[in-house]
Amino acid sequence: VLLLFLMATQVIRYWALCSLGTYWNTKILVVPNAMIVKKGPYRWLKHPNYVVVAIELLLIPLLFDAYVTAILFTCLNAWMMAVRIQTEEKALNQYLLN
Repeated sequence: VLLLFLMATQVIRYWALCSLGTYWNTKILVVPNAMIVKKGPYRWLKHPNYVVVAIELLLIPLLFDAYVTAILFTCLNAWMMAVRIQTEEKALNQYLLN
């Protein structure tokens, strides 16, 4: 069952990355004159790929009965994503206000 959920998350990841197209990258960049993506899973979630990563960090250790790892890495990821999302939103808001 966990493996099926993990495979489903990969479908969502592919959908999210395809929806972003050439705008996908790992850096925090604001592309001038670009429209905010509102298609694919971005219609419902602002950061669907981050949701996928969070699910992966929970499911992969659980596949191997590594419960402490699942809890620890999920908590650490939540902390890092909170910082990253806040930074992304700040960069985007600064661009939109200019």
